Amino acid sequence: MASLEDGFEIIDPKDLEEIKEAMENKDLSTVVEKVQDYFEQQDRVELNIAITGESGSGKSTFVNAFRGLGDEEKGSAPTGVVETTMEPEVYPHPKYPNVKVWDLPGIGTPNFKADEYLEEVGFQRYDFFIIVSSDRFRECHAQLANEINKMKKKFYFIRSKIDSNIDAESRKKNFNKEKTLDVIQRDCLKGLQSIGVSCPDVFLISCFDLGSYDFGLLEKTMERELPQHKRHALMLALPNISLDINKRKRKALQADIWKLAALSAGVSAIPVPGLGAAADVGILVIGLRRFYNAFSLDDQSLQRLADKSGKSFEELKSVLKSPLHTEISRDVVIKLLNSSVGYAVENVVEYFLSTIPVVGSLAAGALSFGTIYYMLNKCLNELAEDGRNVLMVALQSSVDPPPPSHPGEGSDVERPKAP
Repeated sequence: MASLEDGFEIIDPKDLEEIKEAMENKDLSTVVEKVQDYFEQQDRVELNIAITGESGSGKSTFVNAFRGLGDEEKGSAPTGVVETTMEPEVYPHPKYPNVKVWDLPGIGTPNFKADEYLEEVGFQRYDFFIIVSSDRFRECHAQLANEINKMKKKFYFIRSKIDSNIDAESRKKNFNKEKTLDVIQRDCLKGLQSIGVSCPDVFLISCFDLGSYDFGLLEKTMERELPQHKRHALMLALPNISLDINKRKRKALQADIWKLAALSAGVSAIPVPGLGAAADVGILVIGLRRFYNAFSLDDQSLQRLADKSGKSFEELKSVLKSPLHTEISRDVVIKLLNSSVGYAVENVVEYFLSTIPVVGSLAAGALSFGTIYYMLNKCLNELAEDGRNVLMVALQSSVDPPPPSHPGEGSDVERPKAP
């Protein structure tokens, strides 16, 4: 992999192959048109997630937690010990409105019929269902899961309020957290199998502490089973609550950098004075705002994390090093461009000139491509590192956390299946 002397990786080999494939036997205008179409399609992609379960199971709290909100914040789903949802209610993600979480009416009424319920809530609009229970899964959960399966939709079982169970069990002598979680897990699996659900996936979740237990494994499973074009939307919308999610968000955002750089190269090749520089600034602002939103570095997100972690807002804010954490505007971007290391940008441009013929054939395009690619990579690394440092403070650790004590708790370990 080609690198600069300061260790900055110019381009990942996979990205380079994708660029070459996109540009092979095509002129720059065709490439730019394809990239523009890619981003337009990405912005139009909708992800609809249905959350259902019995009254009081914590489904509305999960709707809020998934979107990074507390139960009493503006835009949160109403919660309570009795059913508060009479009709399907949609709650768009506050930063990614194309990701919509639906709070469905409760199930388990005496005359509950799964097929009629799914018709009433408009099952066809949802990409997948999450079925929540705060206790043992019952016949109504199994009926619903089997009916969803008939309609060829994905579903996942969540056993909620695990923090309450652990707190209660911890008062007993010889308490062992790992064994307690395994007992709950296996009981859920066997119970579901006994009422007609074959090979169920059950995830143990605390809505008040999503970073613990099985949320990481749940979101990886959802991402893996979604169509390719919807995975990106899910990844960016996930709350930035673990080092693993932080790392994978960076990887997802990295994949789009060359496409933004190609847009810049296309505009710079147009012989209009000043157009290329103005386009570069605009493209950088758009890209950097995407990065900033993904890592939850805004004051409101930091305050939420401070409230949950017991750390002060000032402690979390103090570890932010990127100059972008105060403002992302055209003026700030221009300053960053003016202060960028000329040698580094020149090396990027030289590298692209020698490896990508279409860019190399247009000097102005190559310069713009290299500049945007370098700046976005540099700023992405800085913002991802800020996000990581904030999480480290919240986790009260200066190193990566120890291996999980429970399968799936921040790991890729397979969960036990019912025999």
